Amino acid sequence: MPDDFPVIELWEVITGQKQGRRDDKQITLFDSVGFAIEDFSALRYIRDRIKDTAFYIDLDMLADPDDPRDLFGMLQRSKG
Repeated sequence: MPDDFPVIELWEVITGQKQGRRDDKQITLFDSVGFAIEDFSALRYIRDRIKDTAFYIDLDMLADPDDPRDLFGMLQRSKG
């Protein structure tokens, strides 16, 4: 992105200080700074806001490998 690319912080959108996406062609990129509590808090806030809307999809994001010591093999088997 160019140096003058507009950056809007998530807190600015949440508090209504700035507008977020205006249409479906725009994307939201959440660039976390690596603090797990901030990431978790942001995800919980968003989940709670959309829970009973058409935007909410429950995802199973926990891997359940046959052999936890062979994660690469699990990825290889999933290609088929």
